[in-house]
Parts: sequence; structure tokens; C-alpha cells
Amino acid sequence: MSTSPSNATAEYRRLVAAARRQAEIEQSFGADGLVIDRGRIGDLRARHAAARSAAAEGKRTDQAAALGELERSLQDCRLCGLGKGRTNLVFGAGDPDADLMFIGEAPGRDEDLQGIPFIGQAGKLLTKIIEAIGLRREDVYIGNVCKCRPPGNRTPSPDEAAACLRFLFKQIEIIRPRIIVTLGNPATQAILRTKQGITRLRGRFTEWNGIQVMPTFHPAYLLRSPAKKRDVWEDMQKVWARMKELGLRVGELKGGRR
Repeated sequence: MSTSPSNATAEYRRLVAAARRQAEIEQSFGADGLVIDRGRIGDLRARHAAARSAAAEGKRTDQAAALGELERSLQDCRLCGLGKGRTNLVFGAGDPDADLMFIGEAPGRDEDLQGIPFIGQAGKLLTKIIEAIGLRREDVYIGNVCKCRPPGNRTPSPDEAAACLRFLFKQIEIIRPRIIVTLGNPATQAILRTKQGITRLRGRFTEWNGIQVMPTFHPAYLLRSPAKKRDVWEDMQKVWARMKELGLRVGELKGGRR
């Protein structure tokens, strides 16, 4: 029979409390120390860790199922004109229980053909950015405001973004990331509900619905303006530091400019 995290924790605390009471009794009789059943404590710690791991895996399975159901519900979406011209819906990809989520504006040609977000040249750069803070693509979740490619990779119109935004918010609700990195103007303005530009907003955390949001430049912009990579690297160092501060799983910084 499995032990829940709460039960394992309670049992561990009861054992520690009993040990303390026994120590007080022995000290009252002049004992210098206490013999602790370290094997028992080690067993409880292992059971506690196993229960927490099982609970986390169950949570991840539930989140994956909820995301799958949401994605299936959008396969025939025609709430805006973008649905008519798509090859594939580009829903999102990554860990359904990710602490860190990246949000762009809309899929491009490569993404539309394969149904996977950020796999073109901008996507390759995003992968390097993620790896620079010691994570892999599969450790985070990557999505877009719009799930369908705008013609010619143009910026989504306000109506197109508004039609799809509810589904992005549902994704966020399911995943419950602790930190979101918004990539570029459309994603940042949609999430933070602001008209301010990315140049003014980037590099500073803003709290949104209990989530820390870090706006930064879109990787596609960095391909056109490589000098701005330094700014993004500074922003990602702040993300890395905040993850450390919150006790979230993150690797070591991989170096300087990417």
C-alpha cells in the first residue's frame, strides 16, 4: 500500500517527537546521549520521498490529460480566420507540470508544417537560450498566443489574438507555471494587458495571477538584431536567479552570450 506525502510526513514528525521525549527522559537520569534508530528514520525519509514522487507523477499525468483534451477540442476551431489556412494546429509542447513557460506570438511556416512550436531558426535559438540556464526543452513548456500561423508570418491582429487568448489562459491554468517568459511585444502585451512596448518592459519581473512574468525579446528579433542577445542573456540570468530563489529545479548557468 502506498503512503501519501502527508501521512509519511506526519509519521516522520511523530518519530522525531518521540525521540525528543525519550531524550528528555534519558537526560533526566543522567544519560549523555540518545541512541536513534537511524534505519527507521531513513526508511521513513525514503517512503516520504517515494510518496512525493508518486504524487508528482500523478499530477503530471492529470495535467497531460487535461492539455490533451483541450488540444483535441481545438482541432476544428474556426473562431478566427487563421484556422482556414492552417496546415496543423500548433498547440504547445513540453512538460505539462513545468515551473517555467515560454510564450511567443504565433507559429511560423516550419511550426505550421509540423505542428510543434519554435522549431525553425528562432526555435533553435530558443533551445540554446533554455540550455543556457541549465534546462532542456522538455523541462519547460513552450506555447504561443495564437495556435495557427498568420499568413506570411505577420503579427496576429488584435481580434485573432483575442480569439485564441482564452485557450492560452486555460493552458496556463492547467500547467500552473511559477515563471512565464513572454517573447516579444504581442505575447507580452496580451498577457500583461498593456500597450507598452517590449523595450520598456523587458528585464523586469511583473506578477500576473500569482505568476512571475519576465518579458524579453523574441528569438526571431534576435536573429535580425544579434546585438540584443546580450539583453536577453541578462533577462535569463534573472529568471535563473528567481528560480533558485523559489527553490525550483534548474541547472547551472552555461556561460555568457549565446
